[in-house]
Amino acid sequence: MSFFYHLTKEEFCKIWGVEGNMVNYTLCALRAAKISNAVSKMHGDVSREMWSGFENICEITHITNAQNKRFWKDDILEEASEKNDTKTMLSRKVDMKKELFETVADQTGKWFDPNVLTLVWARRFAGYKRANLLTLHKERFDSLLKNTKYPIQIIWAGKPYPEDYGAIEIFNELFWLTLPYPNATVLTGYELNLSSKLKRGSDVWLNNPKITREASGTSGMTAAMNGSVNFSIPDGWIPEFAKHGKNCFLIDPADASWSPDKQNEDEATRMLDMLENEILPTYYDNKKKWATIVREGIKTVAPAFDSDRMADEYYRKLFV
Repeated sequence: MSFFYHLTKEEFCKIWGVEGNMVNYTLCALRAAKISNAVSKMHGDVSREMWSGFENICEITHITNAQNKRFWKDDILEEASEKNDTKTMLSRKVDMKKELFETVADQTGKWFDPNVLTLVWARRFAGYKRANLLTLHKERFDSLLKNTKYPIQIIWAGKPYPEDYGAIEIFNELFWLTLPYPNATVLTGYELNLSSKLKRGSDVWLNNPKITREASGTSGMTAAMNGSVNFSIPDGWIPEFAKHGKNCFLIDPADASWSPDKQNEDEATRMLDMLENEILPTYYDNKKKWATIVREGIKTVAPAFDSDRMADEYYRKLFV
């Protein structure tokens, strides 16, 4: 409490309406501020509902997070996309995959094929992000990796917090699970350089958090800027961007009234169904459609999710 300067406990509780001995800092901040913001439209809806039962709080608006396109984008890919030059766009993507696969080989000794669809899950490891959801049905996961008609390569990367033992356990589980497979792996050292290579070198960017837990998420934005197709639960920023089959692939959430385990099982099934029946066949059998989806993702991610828009909104909506 020392950071409240000279206020006594009684004065503090009176000013911020605190009852009892528990202090909710978020509630105090909402009462002290003139205005606050969530970081996506959906996050705003969830936040307003969460705090609707409390008195004397400020307005909660939303300003969706964004990424700096100038920093992340690939100039050759962007130019080819703007010119509808499918041949150059797809060949550039192969070159970008080769760059990533050098890192895969250095870390794991596994040689990935740049002509095989490569799916990446890479972000902070946290329980609600469900890094291992794709592996929940072990037999189907095994069949997916052994499919010779529609081959796939899968990469996980990210870092758990040092004392988040649940997330560390998931990380280790994925490491041992993928070890025997020549076309699946876990990479370490998830910093800016590896993050950039993963976004540039992936064909599909998987995002499957527990619905309403992802306030915004931004990795999929930079992936789309580099021609990686988002494959996502409609949480965070995704509902503001996504058009299924046009610029991404959406996973329908399970019934919210079901138990967490049943929801996980259902959504894991939906993910595998979509991979096997829609994403992989499109990639291998309909290159023209795949290129159109990639191009539409690049086109629609900016300027809506470029940091110029975000900075402008913070200035106009919050600080003026």
